[in-house]
This record gives sequence, structure tokens and C-alpha cells, in this order.
Amino acid sequence: MDGLTAPPPARPPAPCLLLAWGNRSRGDDALAPLLLDRIQRWLMQQPASQHCAVQCLEDQQLQVEHVLDLQGRRAVLLIDAVVGLSAPFSTMALTPCRDSSFTSHALSPQALLQVYQDVLGGVPPPCLLLGLRADQFGLDHPPTPQALADLDLAEAWLRTWVQQNAAVEAAEPGAVTQ
Repeated sequence: MDGLTAPPPARPPAPCLLLAWGNRSRGDDALAPLLLDRIQRWLMQQPASQHCAVQCLEDQQLQVEHVLDLQGRRAVLLIDAVVGLSAPFSTMALTPCRDSSFTSHALSPQALLQVYQDVLGGVPPPCLLLGLRADQFGLDHPPTPQALADLDLAEAWLRTWVQQNAAVEAAEPGAVTQ
């Protein structure tokens, strides 16, 4: 016996992941992090079974390293500000795709899923993109009033998504839907 003890088993990741990215100093680019703030506050008021079923992550860019954050999830919601939306927000199921977005510090959501397949050799978890209507990305500008009003609608939709996925997971582990 060498006196070393085995590390405790790692906890499995929360079944649902919310991954938001954007720059809080660049106008509407802050929308996704702001939405994540709101949902985290709301989750803390929910039953433990619900808030423990969801992990929230924030970054300034979607990066190749986020592939590791997708592992072991049953549902993933990626959140970003999007220019050119005619509605307050949009949702889109994502599939892996090789595209020209891949750089050393950023990539598209579809490219992230492709990297997942290429590097980890499996099918990525079901992923949905929540796009938030954005207009201006000026440095040191606050989000526009319209973007903040739209964020209220996106928050309501996101609460429902979380409730559905966390409730399903609590009742039927492994059965999370998109």
C-alpha cells in the first residue's frame, strides 16, 4: 500500500446545459450573458431537482474546448445574440457541420458539434440554438431598449424549456427532450 487513496468518483454532469456567449461590454452582444444571469437567479428559486438538473456556462466566444462541456449531457441549449432576426428570438435544432467558422478562438455552433464527432467519436447530445435579436454591438454601449424588451420574451420561453427538460429528467432520467 502506498498511502494514496483513490480520488472520489467524479459527479456526472447536470443533464441540461445552458451555454451562453457574448461580450458584456459590446451593446447587444451582452444579451446571452444577461439572459443567463436571469435564468440563474430564477433557477435558485426553483426546487433542487430542477436547478440541479441544469448547468449554466458563459464565455465570450464559442470555442473548441466547449466540446468537453457537451459530454454526458442529455440536452444542450446554446444561446447567442443574432443580428437580422425579425422576431424577438429564434430557436433552431443544430446538426454537426464543417464550415469556415473554425479558428483558434471561435467557431459556429454547428462546427462545435462537428468537432465533437471528430474528436470524441460519438454523436453529440441534442443541441438547440436560442438566437436573441440584436442590433448594435458598440464598445461600452448598453444593450438597446428593444433588445432588453425582447429578452423578457426569450426568458419566458427559456423558463418553459428548463421546466420541461428538468421535469422530464427528474421523472425519467435519460428522457430529456428538445
